[in-house]
Amino acid sequence: MTDLTARAYHDHAHAAPIGRVTLDYEGRFLRRRVIRLDDGRALLVDLAQTTSLAAGGVLLTEAGEITIAAAPEPLLEIRGGDLVRLAWHIGNRHTPCQIEAHRLLIQRDHVMADLLARLGAETRAVEEPFTPEGGAYGHGRTHGHDHSHAHGPGDHAHA
Repeated sequence: MTDLTARAYHDHAHAAPIGRVTLDYEGRFLRRRVIRLDDGRALLVDLAQTTSLAAGGVLLTEAGEITIAAAPEPLLEIRGGDLVRLAWHIGNRHTPCQIEAHRLLIQRDHVMADLLARLGAETRAVEEPFTPEGGAYGHGRTHGHDHSHAHGPGDHAHA
């Protein structure tokens, strides 16, 4: 049984929140699922379409807004070398990347770590919230697969 139901999402708060949910990067990509708020209450998220929830965004319930926070997760911090060139190589592999002035962050991946080291990067494992750049078309996600693949009788292309 759920305590609350959210059927809408906004990328910024409009009112004081009635709760908070802390989710990792993958957990912030959803359409319909029961999740636990930080205080233990159950929340049924029932959105019209799969949505990338941004840290700082809110889920709307009849009782009020639920703030979304990014949970710490295992990441690879990238420094040194030519960060612009390194970011290009990361993006060329459709790898989500958090871009900051003096470092890049990606999800831990030993293959990417080896490639980046060969390109002159200094890498180290960290645990931090992950808020990578959104997709070029404003949908908040990059995907490492073909966007026109078949899904069965109702084949479609992703926007």
